[in-house]
Amino acid sequence: MDAAILEKANVWLNGNYDQATKDEIRHLQETAPDELAESFYRSLEFGTGGLRGIMGVGTNRMNKYTVGMATQGFANYLKSVYGTAEIKVAIAHDCRNNSRFFAETTANVFAANGIKVYLFEALRPTPELSYTIRHLGCQAGVVLTASHNPKEYNGYKAYWNDGGQLVPPHDKNVIKEVDAITSVDEVLFTGGEENISILGKGMDDAFIDMVKSLSIYPDVIEKQKDLKIVYTPIHGTGITLMPQVLERFGFTNVTIVEEQATPDGNFPTVVYPNPEESEAMSIGLKKAKEIDADILLGTDPDSDRVGIAIKNTKGEWVLMNGNQTAVLAFNYMIEARKVKGIAQPNDMVIKTIVTTNLIDDIAAASGVTCYNVLTGFKWIAELITEKLGKENYIIGGEESYGLMIGDKIRDKDAISAVAILCEMAAYQKNQGQSLFEKLIDLYVQYGYYKEGLISITKKGMRGAEEIAEMMQGFRDNPPATINGSPVVQLLDYQTQVGKNLQGGNVWDIELPKSNVLQFILEDGSKISARPSGTEPKIKFYFSVKTKLESAEKFDETEKQMDDKIKAIIADMKLK
Repeated sequence: MDAAILEKANVWLNGNYDQATKDEIRHLQETAPDELAESFYRSLEFGTGGLRGIMGVGTNRMNKYTVGMATQGFANYLKSVYGTAEIKVAIAHDCRNNSRFFAETTANVFAANGIKVYLFEALRPTPELSYTIRHLGCQAGVVLTASHNPKEYNGYKAYWNDGGQLVPPHDKNVIKEVDAITSVDEVLFTGGEENISILGKGMDDAFIDMVKSLSIYPDVIEKQKDLKIVYTPIHGTGITLMPQVLERFGFTNVTIVEEQATPDGNFPTVVYPNPEESEAMSIGLKKAKEIDADILLGTDPDSDRVGIAIKNTKGEWVLMNGNQTAVLAFNYMIEARKVKGIAQPNDMVIKTIVTTNLIDDIAAASGVTCYNVLTGFKWIAELITEKLGKENYIIGGEESYGLMIGDKIRDKDAISAVAILCEMAAYQKNQGQSLFEKLIDLYVQYGYYKEGLISITKKGMRGAEEIAEMMQGFRDNPPATINGSPVVQLLDYQTQVGKNLQGGNVWDIELPKSNVLQFILEDGSKISARPSGTEPKIKFYFSVKTKLESAEKFDETEKQMDDKIKAIIADMKLK
């Protein structure tokens, strides 16, 4: 075994670590040396979003010590920024194994550093944490979650005083402070327990009141209160608030998917607890078909992502992708506010650069400004803060099943999204139309946009290097054509330069640096490549567009666009 890895393991064996941890390291030495190497070959990186990794012993794993060191570094940065002023931090956690333990560890370290801590009494949705930071005037927050990752994972998301995840300069500055913690002996794990206060029903009620305030058509819900809703929390935190929220909105016919209603970090009914995966929604779909529901909704373990299923024009259940859900939600918020007479001249919406441009078209047609930001809701949150008092934020979202409605929170919020999507379904039903028919109408009006996504995972020690090599290859030698269409623009968000590959002219991209490449084709197609910041994978996003002549031609047009995306993937040799 590599000497550096052995040295790291020996530091833990001989250092101030608990006996169970040392016993596990010795067990791995004897029975699983490869796993020991994976556990110690590097330190789990505190990235711009925090920590995420497999749980276990070692520097490259989520455990008491890596969480403690991260928290000590975060605490040190907070004290350097705020000095002697009172510092308050809110902490929440999801349903995952060890999430409560990690949340209490985090709370104890902050408290031992003299920081006032508000710790939720039990698991709560991530959006409630974002809301709580703003509601209580906290300087920061942490939620212990690995979102939609498999059960072996856990994570640590760090937030700033606006309720959004860390953005420059705080993200890099916190990373420096965390990296400066070189020994577990520097971490204050105990002392200051009197600085911890427990949050419960009072904060829940305030959050639910906020979500209810987002409703635009309570009168329509009253008419359609028996809308048949099926909801699954997929063993996650949604069960703590979603039933009460739907009841407060006025819906009386809500069926909870019982097999997935109990919070469980082992996620016994799914492989991936992610509403983006059809398998995760399959039990809910079965229930929706069984009772002939109007809409099915599912949220991921920390309730920041939402998936929906509706019936198409043939009465068949179909799962909406994140772009389709966003199109329906953005259009509803823009259109309903206009019809209701509450739209403002300075209304704005925000989406990410890899989310469908159909949203840009819909916003432009209504005179609403649509901003495009980098992937991640922290950038949406940052722009809301920047435009505060000048423009009126309505809704934001991205293709990865995330929506953020209203400005009282600053992270993606599946709790509010489920409620508004149900209101939207009720509104369309009251109009004598299904959500699917509404989506087709939008395609006929603005053009049919079809998006696709593939994710390539590169595991192990070489994974990150392989992904970096792939991106560098695209930068150094961008394709001249893709699927027979010339590449007319290369947008490199890392160098912040856009380039016309035919004319040769270049321009500055006015967004922060990010390791993203976009190829714009002559036929209007757009391909984006983006390595994950938290996982050993690279994502490729595909967007193609054509005219949809009529609703009757939808199936035929959809197949053509599906085939086009497959041809692009094949031509780029991505599969």
